[in-house]
Order: sequence, then C-alpha cells, then structure tokens
Amino acid sequence: MSAPQIKAAGRPRSAEKNAAILEAALQLLATQGYTRMSLSQVAEAAQVSKSTIHLRWKTKADLVTAALAALRMADAPPVSGDTRADLVAILDDFAATVRRVRGMALIGTCLAEEAHTPELLALLRERTVLPRRALLRTVLDQARGRGEIHPEADLEAAVSALLGPFYADYMAGRGGRTGWAEGAVDLVLAGLRPA
Repeated sequence: MSAPQIKAAGRPRSAEKNAAILEAALQLLATQGYTRMSLSQVAEAAQVSKSTIHLRWKTKADLVTAALAALRMADAPPVSGDTRADLVAILDDFAATVRRVRGMALIGTCLAEEAHTPELLALLRERTVLPRRALLRTVLDQARGRGEIHPEADLEAAVSALLGPFYADYMAGRGGRTGWAEGAVDLVLAGLRPA
C-alpha cells in the first residue's frame, strides 16, 4: 500500500507576479533608494496587493535580497572555446542586464546606503558582481590552459580591466558606445599574450 499523497495548501504562486514584484523592487531601489522605497510602492508598481508581497517575502530586506538575486544571469552565454567571442558575449550580456534594470543607479544606491544598510552592497557583490567575474575568469583560465595567455598573467586584474571600460565610459558620458566590449577584450588580450 502506497503512502497517502499530501496536497500543498493553496494555489501555486504566479511566476508572472513574482517577476513583476522583483522588477518593481529593482526599479524603486534604483530610483527611490532603499530607505525611501516601501512595500506599498512596490505593490502599486507591480499591480499586486501588499499581502501578495508578504506571502512571498517577509520584509523589505528579504524582498530586496531576492530582487538582487534575480539580477544574476539566468543563462550564461554558452562557452564556445573562442576566447575573444566568449569574453565579448559575456560583456555584452552584462551591459544589457545593467541597462535593463537601470543598474548604474542601483549600484549608486547600494554604495550610498553602505553605511546604513551594508548588506545591500554585500548582496550586490555576492549575487551579481562575483558571478559575472567568475564567468570571465573561467574563460581566461581556459584560454591560459590552451596556451593563449601568459601563464603568470594576473587574471583577476584582467577581469577588472575587462569590466572597467563600461563604468568609465558611463561616468564620462560615453555609455552605450558601440563596440566597447570588443575594444576592451582586444586591449586586454593583447596584454595577456605569451611573450
């Protein structure tokens, strides 16, 4: 005799509502800042009730944590083994993600809130910055394994050099410049080649 089946209580939660709530939280975090945004604002922007949010996330910090986690790439560009193409694909995806969620404002908010809510910046690093850096580092490690990169190259510095032009261009008013990823990759790879 088989064990009785236990039904889960209630209806399954809507993936569309989850996505709308997380997107609204990110937008409000970027525009209002952590302390000024409220769950009521998120509910209004996502067109859900406040109780719908509370069924999913207990507190504002819990919601913001989930929203930052949602920024992580769901599907990394497939690694092809072509170092240049793989690095450019990762950087292009990074730029598209930042633009989609007003990421520069979000980064500014997390930096501005660091003294009062340090967990926001820690979560941004953990959920978005470090996984992206790890993707780039993996491609560079594989390239080093194929002999394309000097064996003593500082790959962490190379990763920073790949991402840096995006931020520098934004601050200089040149954000969204076509070909920035290719230029960054070509510059970094030229410096990493074996002698």
